Amino acid sequence: MALLQQWRDMAYSETANKGDLQRLWSDYFQKEKEIYAQLLKTPTKVVKGTVKELADKYEVDLMTMVGFLDGINDSLKKPNPIEEMEEDTKVSLGFDKELLYKNMVAAGADWLYELEEWNDIFDEDTRKALYREQKLSTTIHKEKKVYPNDPCPCGSGKKYKKCCGKNA
Repeated sequence: MALLQQWRDMAYSETANKGDLQRLWSDYFQKEKEIYAQLLKTPTKVVKGTVKELADKYEVDLMTMVGFLDGINDSLKKPNPIEEMEEDTKVSLGFDKELLYKNMVAAGADWLYELEEWNDIFDEDTRKALYREQKLSTTIHKEKKVYPNDPCPCGSGKKYKKCCGKNA
């Protein structure tokens, strides 16, 4: 079984004890934060290696590294083959800084997008602009509902039910 499937079976288990899952995620988020803090210190350096080598480099277990690779994959300039990943699969962590920041905002991961390492990458105005851009990209704008007795939106001056809403 591929490592990613093992990670997902463990991290999203519906049969596992809720307390165990909470501990797993709490531990994972702390390790994830530490890895990102290290990566963001040298944001232009592309870290490469096998899944096992990266787990050793960042002093985490293999499954934590698999979860990390799953999480960062959408922010990479060139995605890794995470679906078929094994211990000896070579991976790269060359991330797009703006995309990574926005994906952290989209995930609601304030412990990541508020890391102080971001201060050396983007100034406060840039971070605010990226935050706002991400939040606005997910805002849903609903069309105003037109009721039968409302004026028709086409501008004819007739009631909607007597105009465009006739056949609706």
